[in-house]
Amino acid sequence: MSDQREEIFQHTISVIVDNEAGVLARVIGLFSGRGYNIDSLTVAAVADNDSTSRITIVTSGTKMVIEQIKAQLERLVPVHVVGDLTLEGPAVERELALIKVSGVGEARVESLRLADAFRARVVDSTSTSFIFELTGKSTKISAFIDLMQELGLVEVARTGVVALSRGKTGLEQ
Repeated sequence: MSDQREEIFQHTISVIVDNEAGVLARVIGLFSGRGYNIDSLTVAAVADNDSTSRITIVTSGTKMVIEQIKAQLERLVPVHVVGDLTLEGPAVERELALIKVSGVGEARVESLRLADAFRARVVDSTSTSFIFELTGKSTKISAFIDLMQELGLVEVARTGVVALSRGKTGLEQ
């Protein structure tokens, strides 16, 4: 008998919403109320007059679950547009991370060498630690963090994914 389970896909969904109190809570409530997971979430005002915000959500699910998520997001009153950047063609995705690494001697030298290879910037330095700033795809940031584990990783802060579709058009506002 063959395995009937559907494949799980990761999708980046961009949502334009009214920039008002409680909107983010309603979006998150939609996910938590139905047991959907949010892998990453960012939100910021995007209109000149701060009237709308862009919420970028990275989530995982079967094709049917992703379609349900998008349909339910579209039904929320403060939502203007829902776009699935994963399906709409090429998109640029970036994340920012601050990574604190403690170390002296050879470990300190090696952390600087790896930071240079990953194009991470030193944004703070003491005689026993560095804070690196790194931007790029989430996989790049995760790889850098994995390498820093052995060299004295202390702490990590990540922004979550921000993304825009490539080309001359964008989400209709």
